[in-house]
Amino acid sequence: MSKDSDLRHVPVSEAPLSRPAFDPRVVKQDFPIFRNNPDVVFLDTAASAQKPQVVIDAVSSFYERDYANVHRGVYGLSQRATDKYEAARETVRRFLNAKTAKEIVFVRGATEAINLVAQTWGLSMLKAGDEVLITELEHHSNIVPWQMLRDRIGIKLVVAPMDATGGLDMAAFEERLSARTRLVAVTHVANALGSVLPVEAIVAKAHAVGAKVLIDGCQAAPRMPVDVQAIGCDFYVFSGHKTYGPTGIGVLWGRFDLLDAMPPWQGGGDMILSVTFEHTDFNEVPHKFEAGTPDITGTHGLAVALDYMEALGRDRILEHEERLTQYGEEALSRIPGVKLLGAGQRRLAVLSFEVDGIHPHDLATILDKHRVAVRAGHHCAQPLMDRLGVPATTRASFGIYNDESDVDALVTAIKAAKELFGR
Repeated sequence: MSKDSDLRHVPVSEAPLSRPAFDPRVVKQDFPIFRNNPDVVFLDTAASAQKPQVVIDAVSSFYERDYANVHRGVYGLSQRATDKYEAARETVRRFLNAKTAKEIVFVRGATEAINLVAQTWGLSMLKAGDEVLITELEHHSNIVPWQMLRDRIGIKLVVAPMDATGGLDMAAFEERLSARTRLVAVTHVANALGSVLPVEAIVAKAHAVGAKVLIDGCQAAPRMPVDVQAIGCDFYVFSGHKTYGPTGIGVLWGRFDLLDAMPPWQGGGDMILSVTFEHTDFNEVPHKFEAGTPDITGTHGLAVALDYMEALGRDRILEHEERLTQYGEEALSRIPGVKLLGAGQRRLAVLSFEVDGIHPHDLATILDKHRVAVRAGHHCAQPLMDRLGVPATTRASFGIYNDESDVDALVTAIKAAKELFGR
């Protein structure tokens, strides 16, 4: 998508039916980080995506032209800011194919979204002995909130294992479902391995025993079309900074009936209808979950980022990242001494690997000398690393601006590291 393209910041409903072929080299021109760092090969999008110029411009322009607090001012500037804020909510609704914008809650990120569900739905709906089922593939953000809830009210946290290929063991998952399972909380695409979970099947099996389902969509939302109605889940969360938007903004989608029945999480301005010293009447969904001044500019930047992705075509983004993932798998598998960790039946955009005799942190440091930026560590998935029997891995992850030449640069840098270590 070139800088002068007429698709720039066009809502999906207005995007032309005929679009140019997806070319990551052209898309890359939309990202000023690469103009300012032309020699960097950025392979850490799973941690945080770079920002296109249209998002940067939108955030800057909003502060310059449209900024005011929302929902409270009767003057024109505040009303304009409010209109943009609520328009962003509608953009997210469309992005997820939610039934109504009232199901979209703005939060700081997916971590806050999961904590919100744990501390509102969890505290009000669960009791000692109830079970929350997660998987070994989860990010800490989908583990720790449930542990905290367990320690507070005595629920049981049940863990479904991965299988030998790095995907979810569906048979073991089903065995752990029971009448005591009240919530299943799973990742859509595992951030440490890239495993794509069969979320539709998971939802169907969970609902069959009366359990609700929360899906962590942080790695899926930037890479594939997401239709929460088709998936059938009850909650879906994702972060703005991974979907090419600003940091500090994220989304909780929840079925309206569930959100409506949940108590507020935080108290303060904008989540109230009236307050006396004796009693408070809370605002309606979704506002009762958005206490205080929100990230007004962040929501606008997020909406622009989502429109940008829609204009590129989310189906084409998926096709691109699937092709690049396959290319990367084949390229790494040809390097002696490199072990690519399994990711089940389907992997997307993440290559987590080890190199014989080289610690991941050392490897990442050497790759950086070759201007290849990757992530090394436990990837906020320490229980998974324990299960794999490794302290850490090296992780290369792709975005819409990556192409085969980036994988080739990674391969060259790995070979140089092997030579340096005499491997």
